[in-house]
Amino acid sequence: MIEIKNRFNRKVIFKSEKKTIKEAVEEAVSTKISLKEADLSGADLLGANLWKADLSGANLWKADLSGANLSGADLSGADLLGANLWKADLSGADLLGADLLGANLWKADLSGADLSGANLLRANLNCVFFKTKISKKQMEYLMYKTDLFEVVD
Repeated sequence: MIEIKNRFNRKVIFKSEKKTIKEAVEEAVSTKISLKEADLSGADLLGANLWKADLSGANLWKADLSGANLSGADLSGADLLGANLWKADLSGADLLGADLLGANLWKADLSGADLSGANLLRANLNCVFFKTKISKKQMEYLMYKTDLFEVVD
């Protein structure tokens, strides 16, 4: 049995008879269970279907979310330090205030995502930005502190 617990008070949020954490998380999401503040640190969620998942405030430190469908997901305030989001679909996702320090977003789709207030330091941002919401401070960081853009006069 797999138990998904709250990252702060350790209370069980969801129990599953599934064999893997990926299957358990997908089951919770498909049945509309909120995984708000869930402890999923280090979880192998490779290719998981987490469409419209509530992962707000979740601990996804070092989680492998490569190829995952996180389209429309609520990841506001989530801890994604060092997470692998390679080729993840984050289109329309809410990443408001998320911590993406050192996260790998290479080839991720952030079209229409809200990154306002998110920590993007040392994140691999070689990804798709289209109508992505960011703050002025984040824009300055992306323009002048990364190699994503070449500023010419």
